[in-house]
Amino acid sequence: MASIYYDDDADPAVISGRRVAVIGYGSQGHAHALNLRESGVEVKVGLRETSRRRIEAEGEGLSVGSVAEVSEWANVVMVLVPDQHAADLYAAEIAPHLQDGDALMFAHGFNIHFGEINPDDGLDVLMVAPKGPGHLVRRTYTEGSGVPCLLALYQDATGGARELGLSYAWAIGGTRAGVLETTFKEETETDLFGEQVILCGGLSELIKASYETLVEAGYQPESAYFETLHELKLIVDLLYEGGLTWMRYSVSDTAEWGDYSTGPRIITDDTRQVMKDVLADIQSGSFARQWMDEARSGAQRLLATRARERSHEVEQVGARLRELMPFLTPKAPD
Repeated sequence: MASIYYDDDADPAVISGRRVAVIGYGSQGHAHALNLRESGVEVKVGLRETSRRRIEAEGEGLSVGSVAEVSEWANVVMVLVPDQHAADLYAAEIAPHLQDGDALMFAHGFNIHFGEINPDDGLDVLMVAPKGPGHLVRRTYTEGSGVPCLLALYQDATGGARELGLSYAWAIGGTRAGVLETTFKEETETDLFGEQVILCGGLSELIKASYETLVEAGYQPESAYFETLHELKLIVDLLYEGGLTWMRYSVSDTAEWGDYSTGPRIITDDTRQVMKDVLADIQSGSFARQWMDEARSGAQRLLATRARERSHEVEQVGARLRELMPFLTPKAPD
């Protein structure tokens, strides 16, 4: 059975006695920095001089400095920048300022597991990874609850890495919901698999393919949008609350029978084999190498694909319909 920790398993004094640098102020960075501060932790945010996030962080009353400055000041450094930027930033502006006994932390294991970052032996290296986006980490904390977290140790140079990780998780609200102990390998590989096969890649392709099937058959684009994208939230909420059984209990008998009779026609043995192939690419490091090569060469394929996907008809129809929904605040990328 997995080890799961809660508030009573964490000692708040551990993190309260440390100086924490949060590197990055995006989705996770802003949540960690604000939650840490409100838990009584001394925290500074590290950003590039040109970062547009500086105004946001300073507007919240946080102390902001360069990555090098806050890394030198801190004895705990939490790296919360995109995977493709972390290794170069670490080598240039973080590693030169770390000393034996300091802690290097991550919210995703990618750079450690795939050898992009190789910390010195004298550092504690650990991961506290909330299983939810940063805005949820922040909102649930302010509401008195929290988002479940994963805890993993890579190096325990001081003998106190686990206690530090649990205390950090406490400070961002994670021990309120539960902290599951795992490894860098397990977190990284399962996280990438989930993103690619269902949460992002698989789901996006199912939405587009089902939408296109209906429109090509002559149905109104608006009807297709509602059936293939809009109603997903209703189903996902049911899954979140009570798993597959609660979702199937909550929908009609017709829908439940369609689930059982048609689902296996969509997810076939061939689909399952592709899932295994995807997992093999992740485990071997093939995906990581491909992605880092893409990022370091300017990410032109990523940018071109992003632009093409944003112009898909389901996105255009959805944007128009969401403007007519007073209960929604329309969202769009910066």
